[in-house]
Amino acid sequence: MSQAIETRLSELGLSLPDAPAPAANYVPYVQVGQTLYVSGQIAMKDGAMITGKLGAELSIEEGADAARLCALSLLAQVRAACDGDLGRLKRVVKLTGFVNSTPEFGEQPKVINGASDVLVEILGDAGRHARSAVSAGALPFNVAVEIEGIFEIA
Repeated sequence: MSQAIETRLSELGLSLPDAPAPAANYVPYVQVGQTLYVSGQIAMKDGAMITGKLGAELSIEEGADAARLCALSLLAQVRAACDGDLGRLKRVVKLTGFVNSTPEFGEQPKVINGASDVLVEILGDAGRHARSAVSAGALPFNVAVEIEGIFEIA
C-alpha cells in the first residue's frame, strides 16, 4: 500500500512535508498497540503558518485549504511513526478539527472537509473516518486550523 499511497499523492500533485517537530513539551505521536494518536497539526505553506480567523480574515475556501495542509502533515507524522512505510497505515479512525473562528461563524464542518476530502482522495475507503469539527475562539500563534488524528497501523 505504501507505493499505492505515494503513487496517489503524485497523481494528485501532492507531496507530504517533513514531519513537523513539536512546538512545545509534547511528542508528535504516541502508539498504543495498533492505534496511533497524532498530536494537532497546523497548516504551513512555504514555511509560514496560515493564520487568521474564519468569519473575519479568511474565507471558507481558505480555511479548507489550511485543513487540507493539516491532513498532509498528519500523514507525514504517520509516515514518521511507521519508519517511512506508509504501507503500514490501515485506516484513518478519527479526526478532531479546531477552527479559529468568530462567534458568529458556523461553517466549521465545511472547513474541516478540506482535510476529510483529501484523506479520502489519497486513501480511498481507508481514509473515511469519524470526525469532530469545532470552533475555537483562538488557536496558538493565531493559526487558522489545527487538526489531530487517530490512525490504525499495522
